[in-house]
Amino acid sequence: MTELEKCMAGEPYDCHDKIFLEFKETARRLLSSYNALSYGQKEEKTRILGQLFARIGTNVSVGLPFLCDYGRNIFIGSNVSVNMNCTFVDCNRITIGDNVLIASNVQLYTAAHPVELAARLTPDWTPDKAEYFCRTYALPITIGDGCWLGGGVIVLPGVTIGPGSVIGAGSVVTRDIPADSLAVGNPCRVIRRINGGSMG
Repeated sequence: MTELEKCMAGEPYDCHDKIFLEFKETARRLLSSYNALSYGQKEEKTRILGQLFARIGTNVSVGLPFLCDYGRNIFIGSNVSVNMNCTFVDCNRITIGDNVLIASNVQLYTAAHPVELAARLTPDWTPDKAEYFCRTYALPITIGDGCWLGGGVIVLPGVTIGPGSVIGAGSVVTRDIPADSLAVGNPCRVIRRINGGSMG
């Protein structure tokens, strides 16, 4: 498998492989142009986001500043508002449905490292090696249709947030949240069902 194939499969990969450095270079160039635009330059913003993201629907707003790793792994539906100062670490796929609100300072992290030190460090690593000194893996994030993520929410790798759910400000989402749920806290937990759903 190539390093890119390993990455997208959720397996440990070398994040300093040439392909990822090329992805980052392209993303940084587009982001530099995007973040330099004024609030009213909507057509130019849409044009750049169309180059940066893998897919973008209609009526999408992404506030400034915005940061992401590659951009190419971000799939956004229609009627989506991403407020200012958000960070999407899209080493794996980030999928955002339709009619989604993402407040300021939200962070979506697909990338992670093993918890155990021995597993985290690359064996026999030396500074002259091109590979990264620690192991990295990445898992996809999915945010369903009609979700609202409050200010400062952090979503960790591999999490799916079901359609219609609301995540309270400042929450850290460490595991899947079912559809039509109001969930808050660190770690984030469902406190009640919404939109006519039942806890059963």
